Amino acid sequence: MANALCLAYLLLRVSDFFEDSRFIDCDEKVRLLSTWDAILGGTEFPARWRDPIASSVGRETDAIAAWYAPEILAEFRALPRGLQSVVVQHVRNTTRGMVRWVKRGPHLHDEADLDDYMHEVAGRVGYLATEVFAWHSRSVRRVRSSLMALARETGLALQTVNILRGITEDAERGWSYIPEVYFEQEGLSREGFLEPRNRERADRVVARVIRKAERHLDAAVEYVRTVPRSVHRVRLACLWPMMFAARTVGLLRERPYDVTDDVKMTRKDVRKIVRFTTAFGWSNLLVDRYFRSLMSSRSSLSS
Repeated sequence: MANALCLAYLLLRVSDFFEDSRFIDCDEKVRLLSTWDAILGGTEFPARWRDPIASSVGRETDAIAAWYAPEILAEFRALPRGLQSVVVQHVRNTTRGMVRWVKRGPHLHDEADLDDYMHEVAGRVGYLATEVFAWHSRSVRRVRSSLMALARETGLALQTVNILRGITEDAERGWSYIPEVYFEQEGLSREGFLEPRNRERADRVVARVIRKAERHLDAAVEYVRTVPRSVHRVRLACLWPMMFAARTVGLLRERPYDVTDDVKMTRKDVRKIVRFTTAFGWSNLLVDRYFRSLMSSRSSLSS
């Protein structure tokens, strides 16, 4: 299961690189994503596959996955055919969704736009992971339909937190994943969002995104509660990113919101979360209580 998830993740990283690269223009991104989609469907790699990637190697981390895509895909082809089919379907759907959004451009009008974008890049990943879990585990297969109903929201939860953490970096490359209506309702422009004189109104915009992350995270914790206790390591694989996201939200809530800082957990935070979930992740009650404490209080990990 771990090998299948790792390979699926690496395939997705190839798509992510083509979508996010700072050094590839939009038309070329569309071409490369479409080429990658066709390759996943069974066509051969073009002879000069690495040429448009070379300038990004050493400057963008995901370029490494794209550079080694032929080797990654060769490893992936060793998986059982049925499992390959499930994974490829979701990776191709995500890649096509990225094509649609690259063509559309970097701005989102309203929350429906944001949810649509996040569904393509993260919600579908929730479906993919659930399918891999179910392929390998009979106990997960029994609750598959319940998990699939929550998988999209779980992906959206993690992606919303990523958006919060990347607001400044995204702005520097001319992107924003905050809906235009959020700015308009506070009398702000996208361009003036990060200006110091607009700090109070910008805080309210960020607070709104935080509340959105919290709503999605509520579904994410229910997803974990639905994963059978008998597959503890699967629960941990789901718990860790969810708890890290909850901790990040807690940090954002406890300070005045400062999106110009790189808000992240400490290594001590990570160790404590891993220790607690490894020991008590089997308990839905304790998972829920710990999750709420991480989201609501910075002091919950201070001792």
